Amino acid sequence: MEKLRSSNGCPWDKAQTHLSLLPYLIEEAYEVLDSLEAKDYQKFKEELGDLLLQIIFHSQIAKERKKFDIDDVIIHLTQKLKQRHPHVFKKRKKLTPQEVINNWEHIKIKTENRSVLSGLPKDLPALLKAYRVGEKVARFGFDWEKAQDIFEKIEEELNELKEVFLSRKDKKKKLTEQEMGDILFCLVNLSRHLKINPEFALRKTISQFIKRFNYIEKELSQKGKPLHKATLKEMDLLWEEAKRKKI
Repeated sequence: MEKLRSSNGCPWDKAQTHLSLLPYLIEEAYEVLDSLEAKDYQKFKEELGDLLLQIIFHSQIAKERKKFDIDDVIIHLTQKLKQRHPHVFKKRKKLTPQEVINNWEHIKIKTENRSVLSGLPKDLPALLKAYRVGEKVARFGFDWEKAQDIFEKIEEELNELKEVFLSRKDKKKKLTEQEMGDILFCLVNLSRHLKINPEFALRKTISQFIKRFNYIEKELSQKGKPLHKATLKEMDLLWEEAKRKKI
């Protein structure tokens, strides 16, 4: 990377800044996720390399600006890992995975002197952010005791949304939006209690939906029928057919 950004290096690489590289950092992270979900370890290896490249790229730019370099990044990470794992690096102690996570949060708050939720990225996808919020406060006891309690809360929130809709208060978009947000937040917390990551669950559902709808399009096309001329009943029948074929 030093060579690529040197005077005799690559024009494109030399022109990059922290800001210009941000889209690539996000894109590479998602490509890592895609390859892992596909269980393609060759692709997974390649994508991890691409993600590592972004870290090296940013570190090199920071080095040129005399802020820090890749060694500083690794040293800081090493120190943090030692600090957050006193049960390994200081006084050895047998802990459960959950106790390790709880300790991590307590140490983080103590050493960094900040709120439990202050470290969450503001641009984290909403579904994942809701999951992390629930996860973090639960480590301090602010949580439902059991999943059954959340089912009851979801029913309560659904009734409130229905009431807003039937009373024609739904014209007040802000109120309807708030009720819908409450339901989604409850569903995310239910996912957490059921040990299901809602982000991954929804991604899988979306992927399956796309495959089944593609099947509908393909079948209609083979019959010479444009999608916009197909009835809902026709599409529903093909949807059920796709389900029977395990698509």
